Amino acid sequence: MKIAQVAPLWIPVPPYTYGGTELVISWLSDELVKRGHQVTLFATGDSKTEANLVPIWPKSLWRSNLNAPHAVFALLYKTLSDLEGQFDIIHDHCEFYTSPFSKFFKTPIVSTLHHPMYEEMIILFKKFPKINYVAISKSQRRSAPGVNFVKTIYHGLPTEKYPFNPEPKDYLFWLSKISPEKGIAEAIEIAQRAGEKLIISGVILKEHQDFFEYRIKPMIDGKQIQFVGAADFEKKVELFKNAKAFLYPIKRPEPFGLVVIESMACGTPVLAYKAGAMPELIKHGKTGFLLNSQEEMVGALKKINEIKRIDCHRHILRKFSLQKTVNKYEALYHKILKNEKKKKT
Repeated sequence: MKIAQVAPLWIPVPPYTYGGTELVISWLSDELVKRGHQVTLFATGDSKTEANLVPIWPKSLWRSNLNAPHAVFALLYKTLSDLEGQFDIIHDHCEFYTSPFSKFFKTPIVSTLHHPMYEEMIILFKKFPKINYVAISKSQRRSAPGVNFVKTIYHGLPTEKYPFNPEPKDYLFWLSKISPEKGIAEAIEIAQRAGEKLIISGVILKEHQDFFEYRIKPMIDGKQIQFVGAADFEKKVELFKNAKAFLYPIKRPEPFGLVVIESMACGTPVLAYKAGAMPELIKHGKTGFLLNSQEEMVGALKKINEIKRIDCHRHILRKFSLQKTVNKYEALYHKILKNEKKKKT
């Protein structure tokens, strides 16, 4: 198949540090190329891919410091429109940016929705029922009734890049974008109450600089609570595999949670609030704990050694491999193209 993959332009593909969506796009695109498909990636010029790269802007928008970054998205759709005749299918990852332009494309569009389904997004997506939307969890799909979801496809990992470690060090770990809703303050409070060492890692966006400076930084003592800055892929995996547990007290209904399966792939169990997609990723009492409060998390940390790390690793191999994810996307592309062919005959 001739496939266009359309990435958001804020972060390069793959990301240097933070960027779960861009990492997923990178793995998907490269694996489709390996399988013999002709893949074209629409992204920024600082991206690296096995696919044919169409650079929309020289650098990712977060690094470009532009006065009108959204204008670059208009350039993206102008370029995609000019080249659309070259593709059998367009796989979009820009969500609400792409929706209004979809009316001008004849090529069928698959759109993976990577964010929580906020009300204004649901209203928008329902107005474009010809787009084939893909949910990344059952929870996300349930939260947006009326949206034309054609499939639920979990993210999958290239598991060979996440080495299993049966003998962790004595620390807890938290990793994400540093923002209030990602639960970093709660993770620190849980570690403090439990008397456990916690390492935190993440990128600080401009809009959350004050949150970090005034809410989080005073809680970091450099001993029990350590901040190691943003982590590239190698550093992230090292921190995951050596942690005895991953804390994820996220405050929003997470549509997936790539860090959760990354952690378990290395053998590290996850403690998360029982909300969003977490019950679909974590097997309670087997690969981690699904909890309802800080008090419960503190209590569960005392039982963390009851979790067998090999069970966490095997769970990801069985359910969340990249091969499984790409198989499902391939099958979906074929099904959509078959249906399109039927309409024309």
